[in-house]
Amino acid sequence: MKGSQNNKDSGEKVIWDQMRSSTGNPLPGPGSQSPRATPKLLVWLILFVSVTYIVYTLKLVSTSRAACSDLDDPFSTPRHLATTSSLLTTNVTDDRTVQIVHPEPEQTSVKHIVFGIAASAKLWSQRKNYIKLWYKPDTMRGIVWLDRAVANQTREGLPPIKISGDTSEFGYSNKQGHRSAIRISRIVSETLRLGLKDVRWFVMGDDDTVFITDNLVRVLRKYDHTQYYYIGSLSESHLQNIFFSYGMAYGGGGFAISYPLAEALSKMQDRCIQRYPGLYGSDDRMQACMAELGVPLTKELGFHQYDVYGNLFGLLAAHPVAPLVTMHHLDVVEPIFPNVTRVQALQRLMVPVKLDSAGIMQQSICYDKSRSWTISVSWGFAVQIFRGVFSPREMEMPSRTFLNWYRRADYTAYAFNTRPVSRNPCQKPFVFYLSKVKFNSTMNTTFSEYVQHRVPHPLCKWRMADPAAFEKVEVYKKPDPQLWNRSPRRNCCRVRNSKKKGTMVIDVGLCKEGEISEIATTI
Repeated sequence: MKGSQNNKDSGEKVIWDQMRSSTGNPLPGPGSQSPRATPKLLVWLILFVSVTYIVYTLKLVSTSRAACSDLDDPFSTPRHLATTSSLLTTNVTDDRTVQIVHPEPEQTSVKHIVFGIAASAKLWSQRKNYIKLWYKPDTMRGIVWLDRAVANQTREGLPPIKISGDTSEFGYSNKQGHRSAIRISRIVSETLRLGLKDVRWFVMGDDDTVFITDNLVRVLRKYDHTQYYYIGSLSESHLQNIFFSYGMAYGGGGFAISYPLAEALSKMQDRCIQRYPGLYGSDDRMQACMAELGVPLTKELGFHQYDVYGNLFGLLAAHPVAPLVTMHHLDVVEPIFPNVTRVQALQRLMVPVKLDSAGIMQQSICYDKSRSWTISVSWGFAVQIFRGVFSPREMEMPSRTFLNWYRRADYTAYAFNTRPVSRNPCQKPFVFYLSKVKFNSTMNTTFSEYVQHRVPHPLCKWRMADPAAFEKVEVYKKPDPQLWNRSPRRNCCRVRNSKKKGTMVIDVGLCKEGEISEIATTI
């Protein structure tokens, strides 16, 4: 039984060992051979991978800390960027050298402009006086192109005179015009062929065109003279623009052509002119050639053809918010100041032009609230006082003091909005014209005086202060040569208290923050 019991215990031990074995195989006994080589190899492999992972992780952490340390010092230069940084420095140095060798081009000035002036021998003795008003031979360049020689060709402060080339080979079939239009249309090309140096712009005008040259330069500076530009403006007459073109610059009002465009024009203009024998004038021939070149008109409101008759007052007193560049047809309209000749009137205008050319004719609108008056200042020209309150929207429209170029046409035939001089007898404006202007260098301020133009006024029964009691208006304004380097905006004016009897004092200048032209209304 004891042997039987031993056999039983031995069998149970074997079963128990099988249960403890992970493979289900009996575990080897102490005396048996051990198969542990494979598990040991696995253990060493796992240990090696673990150590490698730990070492790699520690190295990565230490590298990240070094990078953060570099970022904390914004003035440090990482070693791995040293070579690249050196190359960049070399490139920047090279770029700066190029900029020094090729500086920015000089700003356009009057020395870069050549004027081509169309004139006729028949009217030369009279109209040359208009040219003398604005042309300065010491600082400007220009050529007067005549149809034939004149008896006295002394300079007299005028540009050199040349005779236009023969145009008999060109056809002209318009029965209402004159073939002199052909020679005038070729003035830009003929001036180009003179070979003048350092020219950026050719500016065309008539012998009765008056230029405000400072403002002309201000306008041309806005454009790249190395590109094709054809700059000018339209007629005041809607019918004129319909008959000719709304895309045409009127030569009397003046237009500017960039040098590259003048070169392109000169190469094809004679062929172009031959294709348009039926056109009326020089302006439409020029525009026809521009159309063939594919160059549109760039419109600038300061070029004025003034295709009107009568008095320019309404147009000048409500000049658009743009620099005054030219005036034309001055032989046709009345003198711009009363009781003087046309030339004397323009001589008076040139005095404020010298002091503040950017601000000449610029309108400001304000109100005398205590008297319920509306006041319009056209600086350097005139001041108007109206009984009652007119909105700025109405005041910036020209009053119809002039007549249409086509005498049978009414006010609807203008290319812009107009208003009647007055809708009520009491609202006829009291006009004060410029009498004198001077500059105070200590205060950097211009002082201009405007004297009332005494004319009969209708009887007014309004219970309101009468502007006739004022003899003059004094206007104070600082010159602003940078006016047109900012976005277009009217200046503001303010009525000041005055201790002088019969004198109104007004301050004109840039509008302050939140300042507008308004008068309080009751809601």
